[in-house]
Amino acid sequence: MLLGYTIFDKSLGSIDFTKNNIINTINPHSYCLSRYDKLFNKSLQSSDILLPDGTGIVLAARILNNKKINKIAGADIHQYLLQQAHLKNQKVFYLGAAQNTLESIESKVKKQYPNIIVSSFSPPYKPKFSESETSEMLEKVNDFKPDILFVGMTAPKQEKWVFVNKENIEANTIVSIGAVFDFYAGTIKRPGNFWIAIGLEWLLRFLREPKRLAKRNLVSTPKFLLEIIWFKFFGKGIL
Repeated sequence: MLLGYTIFDKSLGSIDFTKNNIINTINPHSYCLSRYDKLFNKSLQSSDILLPDGTGIVLAARILNNKKINKIAGADIHQYLLQQAHLKNQKVFYLGAAQNTLESIESKVKKQYPNIIVSSFSPPYKPKFSESETSEMLEKVNDFKPDILFVGMTAPKQEKWVFVNKENIEANTIVSIGAVFDFYAGTIKRPGNFWIAIGLEWLLRFLREPKRLAKRNLVSTPKFLLEIIWFKFFGKGIL
């Protein structure tokens, strides 16, 4: 248990993918958002697997639990599951992102992992979906019946959508991975392995997109660090 959440602290190979799993990620920004958004909080709390996608979460585990855990980014679980799906000849569905991004993803998957049967759907780009839009999204997914469903509609919308609709989604493994769709498609370049290894991937991304990531890095990160300190000395958070 870390900051009120059960954070995954093992290797991806230890996950039992023969049973249904809803997999989400948590980082300092999503943690801060969840303190003010009850539905998002429930969505993260109900995860079967909640991955530590952020150096801040890794730091919190060391400071609060004296435990070393490894950062597992959305891109890591995405690559791992694609490799597994290729070995098992599985079906993979991508829900979210623009149509051109999805076309790039499908093309890349077919080239890199020819044993995978892949499909996708681009829902409307809007803060909240209507009942008919949600029905269409579910229909597209369920008609395909994927072994793995990747959802990329940015946090917290993607996690909340899965949480609300999980009983009606016909997929064995459901993973919300946001920006990974753009990383994999190549529409946004992910920082290189050097920056990832030294824990500064966030800095390079911020320098590339300062306006979009300002709230995440200039507001949520300081709040999260203060939250860690408060937990350390007083055993509870302040957010």
